Amino acid sequence: MSEESESVSEALAGPGGVTPDRLLHTGASDRPSPEDLVLASGRDLTPETLEWARRKLAAEGRSAIDKQLP
Repeated sequence: MSEESESVSEALAGPGGVTPDRLLHTGASDRPSPEDLVLASGRDLTPETLEWARRKLAAEGRSAIDKQLP
């Protein structure tokens, strides 16, 4: 996930609210963090869900987050 906040992306959006290509990414080259997995699963960030995500990522790797996304 990008380290830029959503408000930064909104501020950099071009005409008509379209996000420029340079800000878009698939995340395929990044290693997902436990926070990424928790948020992709629709859960709240808590110590328990972060530990769940760490275990899931250790067991399944990147596919753990791929299973959460459409």
